[in-house]
Amino acid sequence: MASGLLSRTLFAHRFLKSSSTSLSSTKPQFFSSVKKAFYSQAAPTYFSYKVVGSFTCCLASSRVGTMATFSTLAVSSNEPVVSVDWLHANLKHPDIKVLDASWYMPNEQRNPLQEYQVAHIPGALFFDVDGISDRTTNLPHMLPSEEAFAAAVSALGIENKDGVVVYDGKGIFSAARVWWMFRVFGHDRVWVLDGGLPRWRASGYDVESSASGDAILKASAASEAIEKVYQRQAVGPITFQTKFQPHLVWTLDQVWKNIEEGTYQQIDARSKDRFDGVAPEPRKGIKSGHVPGSKCIPFSQMLDGSQTLLSNEELKKKFDQEGISLDKPIVTSCGTGVTACILALGLHRLGKADVPVYDGSWTEWGGHPDTPVSTSTSEA
Repeated sequence: MASGLLSRTLFAHRFLKSSSTSLSSTKPQFFSSVKKAFYSQAAPTYFSYKVVGSFTCCLASSRVGTMATFSTLAVSSNEPVVSVDWLHANLKHPDIKVLDASWYMPNEQRNPLQEYQVAHIPGALFFDVDGISDRTTNLPHMLPSEEAFAAAVSALGIENKDGVVVYDGKGIFSAARVWWMFRVFGHDRVWVLDGGLPRWRASGYDVESSASGDAILKASAASEAIEKVYQRQAVGPITFQTKFQPHLVWTLDQVWKNIEEGTYQQIDARSKDRFDGVAPEPRKGIKSGHVPGSKCIPFSQMLDGSQTLLSNEELKKKFDQEGISLDKPIVTSCGTGVTACILALGLHRLGKADVPVYDGSWTEWGGHPDTPVSTSTSEA
């Protein structure tokens, strides 16, 4: 626990230090100021309204000459992603909260916090994937307790009435993990930004180059709240109430039981070489191979070249090719429970909103001395 406290203290220190220059500025800096435009023939302005969840959303198409710009668009919780155009139109809505949930593999040597400081979507807060996690296990970024998640999210200023849009620096990667976390704790009004920050910037939308003092305080407060919960100390006011959905998260025991019963089709999001056991695992002490009976669909197959989620038809084709039936239960896994959530995201688009993720994934299974492991050689 002492090491956990030290890491959170260092997080807060790094955040405050890297952001010190922003505190003396009353205005954030912006880049990529090219505005998004849509072109059409001259026509009157049209408005239409649609109630989605707790939101009353307005679609406004205001056309002057040959240029049309779009404001607030409707979105449903049945669709797991929103476009950058939608977010740009809704960015200033008081009940829309944006989270930068960038996270990278250890061997990539990228610092998500520093990258957030360099460029992020205006108003976005930093969600620390490694920090907002279970402090009682050595496994990386495991799902925190309900109390810990509620405390951290409340510290970020998020309430149950809010719609949450999550993005990352790759396109669709770690944002899917945070999308799943919110859903596990009963919040369905959450979406992944399709294409993430790269798509946002490629579309010519502004990015902010410094965090406000409020953003700094909230990120530090979220880390502090997690520590306090696990140390059984009092935390600040709770504005976000959780409702745990146990059917969306699996444990090692459930995976072991499924090997015997075969009720669920288990899909592994890791690369084919890691799945087959011919490539070493990136973490030391982890066996190579896969859970017996599981199938491999690398998470990258859910995305197109611009790192946006494939269409329904294309997604279905990927699952059909691997013999996965959408009419039967499915559970997903990966290395540490991150990219498994991308598979769950794709399945959600296909109407399967009840797909659980094995949280410990291969780092837990492959690191356990007694778990059975299959490889391409053993199955040949």
